[in-house]
Formats: sequence, C-alpha cells, structure tokens
Amino acid sequence: MSIWWSLHLRREAASVPLARRLLLGTMDAAGVDPDISYDLSLALTEACANAVEHGGDASPEGSSGAYRVTAFLDGDKCRIEVTDSGPGFPLGRVLHGTSLRAPLPPPAPADPHREHGRGLWLIEALADHVDFRNRPGRGAVVSFDKILKWREDALLKAS
Repeated sequence: MSIWWSLHLRREAASVPLARRLLLGTMDAAGVDPDISYDLSLALTEACANAVEHGGDASPEGSSGAYRVTAFLDGDKCRIEVTDSGPGFPLGRVLHGTSLRAPLPPPAPADPHREHGRGLWLIEALADHVDFRNRPGRGAVVSFDKILKWREDALLKAS
C-alpha cells in the first residue's frame, strides 16, 4: 500500500493538531500499529510546533504565514517532511544546506518548568532516521522516517 498527502498550513498553533489528526487517521485506516502511530504523531507535533514558532521569514518586518507537511506511507516505511520559510537551523547544527549527520549533543538537564528546547531531541528519539536541512534563503526542512509495524487485524481490514 502506498499513501501520501501534503498540507499547506498557516503558522498558527491550531494547525498542529490538524496535521497530527490527519496522520493518525491515515495510519489507523492503513492498519499501522498504534504505538508506531503515536511515536510518529508526537514527532510530527514537535516538527510542526517548531515550524509555527520559528518558521517565518528572517526579515524583521514580517513572517511567512504558512508551512508544509508531507507524509508518505510506502510499503513498510513512513516518511514525514515539515518545510518552513524561516531562517533555518543555526550554523552549528546544519551548514549551508547540508544534512546533519552527527547526533545532537545531549540536552541540558531537564527543567520541569521549561517549555522549549526538547523538540529536535524528541524527533530523533522517536524516529529511525532524521534529516535536518537548511535551504539557504528559503527556510528549513525536518524529515524523518520510521519502519512501520501493523496491527494484527490490518490484513482483515485491507480485504
């Protein structure tokens, strides 16, 4: 089975649960194991939240009003891409459009009152492969994938 969809979303907090619900519904309809669906939906939530918060134009006079989410379920793998038009990742993380290949440094000690700074680490922890890219002058792309597992009733549902 092969399914893909792409959304062009406003950079508003309300867009994040919309993308998450569409992904969960797609994976449920395809028969994906709920634990895998949950991991991917949490990673997607973090990537979308980053696009909403950081994904606007680098110019001080305004920000882009949109970002894009694309999901591919193909065979036994799901790949998700979140693309924004923000300033991109800091140069220490991604250099001139090349992909980040080294693991992220360990996060700072967890502060239970801290609301920011854990999203990229969560995405890496929940996905099998992650790619962070800058598109010079055009924003950033976070793409990640995970091997799918299927519910026991998935074959019955497909027939």
